[in-house]
Amino acid sequence: MDTSELQRIPPLKGLVLAGGRSTRMGQDKGLIRWHNQPQRLHLFHLLEAVGIPAFISCRPEQAAELASYPLIVDRLPDAGPLGALYSAFCHEPDTAWLAIACDMPLIDEEAIRHLIAQRRPDSGGTAYRAPAFDDGSPDPLFAIWEPAAFATIRQRIEANQRCARKALRAAGANITENPRPEVLLNANTPQEAAQIQEYLKVRNS
Repeated sequence: MDTSELQRIPPLKGLVLAGGRSTRMGQDKGLIRWHNQPQRLHLFHLLEAVGIPAFISCRPEQAAELASYPLIVDRLPDAGPLGALYSAFCHEPDTAWLAIACDMPLIDEEAIRHLIAQRRPDSGGTAYRAPAFDDGSPDPLFAIWEPAAFATIRQRIEANQRCARKALRAAGANITENPRPEVLLNANTPQEAAQIQEYLKVRNS
C-alpha cells in the first residue's frame, strides 16, 4: 500500500452507545458493573487500551454526569443507535466509527482488535454476521461504520427508517464471520443478564 492510499484511509474512533433508555432491562445498561465499573466506562477504556480514541454517545440529559469524558450528544431525540451514529458523523463526517453497544458484556480487547483487523475502509463498514439472522445480515452494534455509510444513514433517518442493521447492510458493509460468536451475546432483559452473569462466573472460575 503506497503513501497516497494510506492517506485516504479514514481515521478510526470509538463510539460507546450509551444513550438508550434500557426500558426492557429496567435499569440503565450503561451503569451495570459487569467488570467492576459501569459498562459504558469499561467499553470506553477498552477502546482507549487498543489505541482507539473514544467518545461516549449519550442523551442530552446524561451529558452533565459524563462531562469528564469526550461526548457526542444525540442531535435527535429517541432515534436509537442509528441516530447516535448520525450524530457522530455530523460531528466528524470523515471519521470511521467503531460502535459498541452497552448491552454486550462479553466484548473484550481481543474482540475489538480482531474486528479492526477485518476492516475494509473501501466499504460502507465492517461487521460480523448477526447470528440471530439467517440472511447474512450484519450485527450493527459492534461494527465499524465508514464515512461512506453517512449518506445512507442520513437518508434513512429522514425517512424515519431507523433499523441500524438494515442501514449498515444497505451501505455496503463488509460482513465477516466471527470466530468468537459469544462476544455478540446481548443483555437486554434481566433474564438475559442473569444468563450472561452465570456464563461469566463459569468462564472465570
